[in-house]
Amino acid sequence: MPTLDWLNRATAFTTAAQVPYRLLDTISTHGDAATAPDNLLIQGDNLEALKALLPFYRGQVKCIFIDPPYNTKSAFEHYDDHLEHSQWLSMMLPRLQLLRELLTEDGSIWVTIDDHEGHYLKVLMDEVFGRGNFVNSVIWIKTPSVHNNAEFFSSMNDCIHVFAKNINACKFNRVSRSARNVSDYTNPDNDPRGAWSSSPLHVSLTSGQRGAQFARTGTSSGLFPIISPHGEEIHPPKGRAWAYGEETLAALERDNRIWWGSDGRNQPRLKRFFSELKEGVVPTTTWSHEEVGHNQEAKKETSLLLLEEDTELFSTPKPERLLQRILHIATNPGDLVLDSFLGSGTTAAVAHKMGRRWIGIEMGEHAATHCLPRLDKVITGEQGGISQAVGWQGGGGFRFARLGAPIFDTDGCIHPDVRFATLAAFVWQQETGTAFDPAQGRVGTPWLGTHSVFDSCPRLIGAAEGPISLETASEPMPELVLRSRTAYYLLFNGILGDRRPAGGNVLTRAVLEALLALHAGTPHPDALLVVYGEANRLGPETLARARVTFKHIPYDVKAR
Repeated sequence: MPTLDWLNRATAFTTAAQVPYRLLDTISTHGDAATAPDNLLIQGDNLEALKALLPFYRGQVKCIFIDPPYNTKSAFEHYDDHLEHSQWLSMMLPRLQLLRELLTEDGSIWVTIDDHEGHYLKVLMDEVFGRGNFVNSVIWIKTPSVHNNAEFFSSMNDCIHVFAKNINACKFNRVSRSARNVSDYTNPDNDPRGAWSSSPLHVSLTSGQRGAQFARTGTSSGLFPIISPHGEEIHPPKGRAWAYGEETLAALERDNRIWWGSDGRNQPRLKRFFSELKEGVVPTTTWSHEEVGHNQEAKKETSLLLLEEDTELFSTPKPERLLQRILHIATNPGDLVLDSFLGSGTTAAVAHKMGRRWIGIEMGEHAATHCLPRLDKVITGEQGGISQAVGWQGGGGFRFARLGAPIFDTDGCIHPDVRFATLAAFVWQQETGTAFDPAQGRVGTPWLGTHSVFDSCPRLIGAAEGPISLETASEPMPELVLRSRTAYYLLFNGILGDRRPAGGNVLTRAVLEALLALHAGTPHPDALLVVYGEANRLGPETLARARVTFKHIPYDVKAR
């Protein structure tokens, strides 16, 4: 696959791995304290913030929307949008790498951009997400007016690149039918099944449609004549073939699903009833400003919803209706949404109103001066943007956090502010590659959880691979085969109740007995044990008999 090359490309591919893990310090809680943990506003550099989120949210985010700097060589109040091309690519690459790690297997990422870097971004995302996971590029008509002072063209659109984490797992929701779409359905023959629209009964002989027709009907030509209501033989137009076999067409005729025109002499068409359609329609790749809003609408929203008269507006905010369309397609209520270039807070505001959980990241003071007051007004029930369209009346809550100290210092030692739950998340992610959930283990004990790894496609050793036949393709998949099962334990921060410097954090014979007693009560007492602690006082034979692997804190915990 072709790739981009630029100055410092090799360094850019290692940047994310070199970013230190940092603490997230909660500054304040807003709104309903019970739901506040579901939503998080972070002030700080988004690369460091994304790295800090990994242990807790890896593989948990259903939809990522970002509106990064377009690198237009313009001076913006809140962003550095004047980067040299290679600098811009080096800025975007590590962020995309971390964002991919945060996505669920069926999740998607949506990135707005214009023509300055849009094509380079597409190739860069091909490399990070895989070209096969490219979904489409949506054209958003962002302005209703023409700028006649433009030198060559009046730019009226942005592009939104859409990629899936795994395109085979990704499913999108349909969008509502427009009034124009609904008006396409009428009932000129007073069919009792109600309004209908019609589509051609024939397909091209030279396109892929013909192959699909053969697969569907089993016919070899589709060039036979059919009889009109007036007894005439009707052939498909030149270069076309009937889309259905003779038996299917006869059944459609009996069911009054073929329309020959009011006089019965037109080319036959297939009647498609409105009542039988799936809910909504498949999204298109062009979105007009009438459908999803435009830049001027977005500026008006931000000025009315949250900003004081003396506060400078963002130059290119996105309208709430645009984010509503994206989140409707890509998510369902309760899903987690992330925006690491939060700007004025639109993504978080829309996600909150639509019943999605959210994480927003913004650097600089305007995270507190812009995003925070806007989201405060959302939970108190402001009626701007999409509020009336979704029936928003307020509610919910969120946490406001800032990036804290690095988890590890330059010598690899753990920061004294790190508590058990935080280190547990880092250990779990390091060992399993997944986000830590305290419910996997037992809160208040060293047991973090038990991780099982399965082989999904077992095959006999030495057995040859062969094509999947039509006869076996529908058979159930073979049962999963367990490859390994490991329980993880952490001795840290006095978790065993003894808070002396080494008390309970050192693997002694007494501590081992306590761990084995705890392990016997877990769902998988046959699992191997990995124990993290500050020191080990037991010999290798004792550990082997207990099936324990000991790992030393901090040296066996990755600092990056």
